[in-house]
Amino acid sequence: MNKLKKLIEATLDSEKASDISVIDLTGKSSLADYMIVATGLSQKHLSALAGHIVDELQAIGFARVPVDGKPPADWIVVDAGNIIVHLFRQEARSLYNLEKMWSMPALAEAAM
Repeated sequence: MNKLKKLIEATLDSEKASDISVIDLTGKSSLADYMIVATGLSQKHLSALAGHIVDELQAIGFARVPVDGKPPADWIVVDAGNIIVHLFRQEARSLYNLEKMWSMPALAEAAM
């Protein structure tokens, strides 16, 4: 899992994504273990970032990589199994503010 997370982070970094954030979803969601959120400069940049992530995942053996939000989208989601990657244009990222929502403690943690 750590290898996959590092691969995605490195791909985003090398392709000039900005403000890359990794959110640990342990105990918060059964959908994934991590969420990675990053910002792209334009719709075209988001599409390129998603394409590079898909290429890297397929190179390590992922047969199918679901992607939602093809151009002209301001938000693209790449499903890398236990890691969900959200790629935003800055305006959409500010609007949805996923980091704030998912960084809150899980209900079980909050009850302690």
